Amino acid sequence: MTNETHPSRNLGGGNVFVTPPTAPDDAPIKKPVAPVALWLVLLAAAGAFALTMGTRQTMGLFLSALNTSTALGIGSISLAFAFGQLWWGLTQPFAGAVADRIGTGRVILLGVALVALGTFITPYMTTTAGLIFAIGVLAAGGAGMAGPSVLMAATARLVPAHKRGLASGIVNAGGSFGQFIMAPIAISLTAALGWASAMQWLGVLVLLALPAVWVLKGNSNAMAAQAAAASGQKALTTREAVAQALATPSYRYLALGFLVCGFHVAFLATHLPGVIAACGLPPEVGGWALAVIGLFNIVGSLAMGWAVGRWRMKSLLSLLYATRAVAVLVFLFAPKTAPVVMVFAAVMGVTFLSTVPPTAGLVAKMFGTANMAMLFGVVMLSHQIGGFLGAYLGGSVFQATGSYDWVWYIDIALAAGAALVNLPIREAPLARRTVAAAA
Repeated sequence: MTNETHPSRNLGGGNVFVTPPTAPDDAPIKKPVAPVALWLVLLAAAGAFALTMGTRQTMGLFLSALNTSTALGIGSISLAFAFGQLWWGLTQPFAGAVADRIGTGRVILLGVALVALGTFITPYMTTTAGLIFAIGVLAAGGAGMAGPSVLMAATARLVPAHKRGLASGIVNAGGSFGQFIMAPIAISLTAALGWASAMQWLGVLVLLALPAVWVLKGNSNAMAAQAAAASGQKALTTREAVAQALATPSYRYLALGFLVCGFHVAFLATHLPGVIAACGLPPEVGGWALAVIGLFNIVGSLAMGWAVGRWRMKSLLSLLYATRAVAVLVFLFAPKTAPVVMVFAAVMGVTFLSTVPPTAGLVAKMFGTANMAMLFGVVMLSHQIGGFLGAYLGGSVFQATGSYDWVWYIDIALAAGAALVNLPIREAPLARRTVAAAA
């Protein structure tokens, strides 16, 4: 096997060999991957995700302070957060398509800069439109550009096929670690400097993700074209890849289940501190609950990355969604004490974003790594449509009823539905990944 079919890049003195997107996912790896280079890739992707995700997932801690400062009302501020959930998803298919074509590094650079800028200027916003612009357009859009669709695709491109499951789990755990570490940092900075300065310092910390720009540079379409040319075929265009994916029932089922994941995750990230405050517990419990979710999602992400390839990914997803439904139902009837909240947060953490490795794995298995950033970005868009509904309905329902109970009931029903909708997914590579080259 030559380097024409397995192009490589030199990172830190070692070669990371990339499985061509048209090769089967179970194709044997003929050449070793240097451990230093492999872990450099994983550290860059996981670190970037930790900083962008950690910053986004701690914004719920500032909701009450923003309401006090602006007097806009929880509903209006929730709209800004909800728009951010939607915009984060909307940017990812386009960011993925650009990364697939012109390079991951450029997209991450712009994304990190926008997250830092949007987070830094948020305390200066005093209107709903201003908050939507800072939180919903700049920060959320930047986090989408430097988000999971681009980072997961870059990782899949730079590691062997048999390590993709574990690699995606490690990258996903990076986002969880970011939430775990950023929540206490935000609490400490708020206590020392005030909420506005604390938020601005979080924006500055995001800039630590910039070294990932160099490590993850490159694009999958160039490698796909090189591999396809060697076999006398032409890689699918972006439009052809999207059409093929949308015509695949399993891809649609996957996206529908991921929409439910977005509803659940966004509701917790935005409103869990409010849920805990409504139970009469101190604000610190809300901050630590978010940190516990982040900590246990590291466990869940790594465990799920290990499980991918050992069990069917659709079965793992069904198990995760069913676990959420049962856990929320138990929490509704349990006494609302700090220990109960922490146990609930731990269970939610294990299932929080551990859906990402099997979801990304299914996209890669069905369609290969060519156009994966864009195709996974479309699935993430579905996730964030659910996220918009979770963030917005959480604030609207609470403002109308004074309780979050009805949102929890909706969450239980959706989680049960997601557990069922993943069962018909077919786990097999599509037969047609390329089109014949013109004579």
